[in-house]
Amino acid sequence: MPHIPPSDKALVPFVSVENMMKLVHHIGIEPMLRGLADYIEQDFRRWDLFDKTPRVASHSAEGVIELMPTSDGEVYGFKYVNGHPRNTSAGLQTVTAFGLLANVGNGYPVLLSEMTVLTALRTAATSAMVAKYLAPKGADTMAMIGNGAQSEFQSLAMKAICGLKSVRLWDVDPAATRKAAHNLKGLGLDVHLCSSAEDAMEGAHIITTCTADKQFATILTDNMIGTGVHINAIGGDCPGKTELAPGVLHRADIFVEYPEQTRIEGEIQQLAPDHPVTQMWEVINGSKPGRSSAGQITLFDSVGFAIEDFSALRYVRDHIGGTDLYLELDLLADPDDPRDLFGMLCRAAP
Repeated sequence: MPHIPPSDKALVPFVSVENMMKLVHHIGIEPMLRGLADYIEQDFRRWDLFDKTPRVASHSAEGVIELMPTSDGEVYGFKYVNGHPRNTSAGLQTVTAFGLLANVGNGYPVLLSEMTVLTALRTAATSAMVAKYLAPKGADTMAMIGNGAQSEFQSLAMKAICGLKSVRLWDVDPAATRKAAHNLKGLGLDVHLCSSAEDAMEGAHIITTCTADKQFATILTDNMIGTGVHINAIGGDCPGKTELAPGVLHRADIFVEYPEQTRIEGEIQQLAPDHPVTQMWEVINGSKPGRSSAGQITLFDSVGFAIEDFSALRYVRDHIGGTDLYLELDLLADPDDPRDLFGMLCRAAP
């Protein structure tokens, strides 16, 4: 498993939004999604090495600001991320983020990166990595319910990693559906614009829900879900925000990233604290089963976890070498004598 080596340099590589977008085009979006999924899967296989804690959240009436930290003992990482559903009406992103990696040995940062674009990519890569284990055999059609900023990434990740051929789009805002359909045109998917959530699920083997309203909502009712499907529920990601009726949860086998966080923020906040769930790292390392029958309903109750961000930052760190797709920031004080910080300040006087 590659790790970030110690650095003696005081300059910290910084990947801006502009350079992140250039990196995606440099690598190719589908190869990058596959690469991110591979890194995430690698880190899930060494789950026991990581520090794990639910994200540190500051909630307000307008939204939430969170820190998501973790470490594998050699590298430390965190992400700053917000979630403000009302931002869209003001022309702002619902979610923005940045992240950092640091060397545990000396505490020095080794990468600072935007994570608004990167989070969309890693969320989609995680969804598809999980669907590879849980979706029914031969699944090639997905209902994409909620056509905001995540929808195209989710669709392309399922294509790149799971072989998706067709995506059925629906949103309460028809303009969002038209936007998603326009963006996906020519990218190798059959795209269908649907008139309702029920219409979108017609013939779908995978159902992805990704809506933004910060409330207990019922996007999927129990009678809408047939047997043998995989549900990828990514919209419920904070206390008081859900998308699925409790009846759906009781019929499904539920898979999560980190139960201590998902029970606070995910769909399973609606269930008893001892309701059984399976952690995805257990499926990936073979200690627990994933999909075990054709008629089974599998549900990935995804809220996003710090290890996925760590994996994504690690991927970026490993792929910016030899490119000009980063800036070097003078972020750390580096006096000639580590004990003489004040002297360094004095010598900088005009």
